[in-house]
Amino acid sequence: MERLDASTRLKVDVMFEGIRYSEALGNAVEHALPNYYPYRFKLDEPNPTGKPQVAIPYLIRTPDGTMIRVKGNGESDWVVEGDKAAGYRLRNATAGDDIEIRFEPMPEWMRGQTSDGFPMAQAGVSLHSDMMVINVAPGCEYFLHKHDGESMRCRFCSYGAPDERTAHLGQVAGQLAIPGITLSRMQETVTAALGETPIRHIYLVGGSLTDWREEGERFLQLARAVKEINRENVPVTLGSGALPDDLLQQFHDEALVDNVCFNLEVWSEPLFAKVCPGKNRYVGYDRWIASLETAVSLWGRGRVYSAMVAGIELEPEHEMDWLQAADLCIAGAEDLCSRGIIPIYSLYWPIGGKNHPEYMSRLRSFFERLNIAYAGIREKNGLAISDKFMCHRCAYMQLECDIDRNHEDAA
Repeated sequence: MERLDASTRLKVDVMFEGIRYSEALGNAVEHALPNYYPYRFKLDEPNPTGKPQVAIPYLIRTPDGTMIRVKGNGESDWVVEGDKAAGYRLRNATAGDDIEIRFEPMPEWMRGQTSDGFPMAQAGVSLHSDMMVINVAPGCEYFLHKHDGESMRCRFCSYGAPDERTAHLGQVAGQLAIPGITLSRMQETVTAALGETPIRHIYLVGGSLTDWREEGERFLQLARAVKEINRENVPVTLGSGALPDDLLQQFHDEALVDNVCFNLEVWSEPLFAKVCPGKNRYVGYDRWIASLETAVSLWGRGRVYSAMVAGIELEPEHEMDWLQAADLCIAGAEDLCSRGIIPIYSLYWPIGGKNHPEYMSRLRSFFERLNIAYAGIREKNGLAISDKFMCHRCAYMQLECDIDRNHEDAA
């Protein structure tokens, strides 16, 4: 494959260029799944709301099922028109594009409460279309530790430490077990969601612990609680950090999960040490890859994944141009796929001060080169992303599922 297909290229256009505010976009948040990031108006941008920032929808879907995350950008040529009754269109007058879209809706269960009156929207369950993400312990203990004055948190991460923001989930720093009330609320919420929304994948995630064995014990507790109420046998993915072999064997023997995804985040030990100092200190680069290989021996090729933060290599401190960064990632994809491990490249959006045309142009060149090369690597190694893990309907910041689906359709 020498270039992206038209559908995937449209997704990349909107991901990188963003969408300018319109009343249609603002009004859609009344019925759409809300974005985690508000729309922030530029000083010289027309602002019909009179507010510096407003809520906007999170995800849009095109007629062929492609999922795209909404990024607000007052300088974009893309704009949403229409309303819920008449339907919405995404238009770009400069390029002449006019596309029918729909916003991912806000499900009714997210407005509901558990039997003890707790808001289901705060029970640690969220959606990316047909993927349910369960995170009942989001606080990461890497944020609590420093060595030689350096924080152990991953450089791209905004999870934060266990503190007042995680108090509603009962998460307390240093406490291994997930409170029973937290698990029961999660189970009620998951049951309500499965009854309303077509869910094809369940993804178990959470903040890291400095002891990988304790992290594994916490995820065993979570996975067992999910299995109790997963009566439709929706495929489940273990999204913890790397774990000791004996605990992986336990997950496998109890048939708690269908896939494993331990996020290495970046390729090469030196970069891993810089970007993920906590993972490097408390687990280690070689041990992380070895854990992924153990998972392949248990679940098989095509069932073991590693999310990668695609583009953090372009941060100035790593001293790489976009071509060097892409080639490093491509070499990593070759190595991991040869081991039966499938990397998933999620686009890294820089935070603060770098959302300017030159930086985004380099980031886009990097991301396209990586994904075009990686499609060939998957094909060469006979690997495909399992529909039990993720698909084009939920891959809102990734391209692999879009590229593979469109390639199959063209063939």
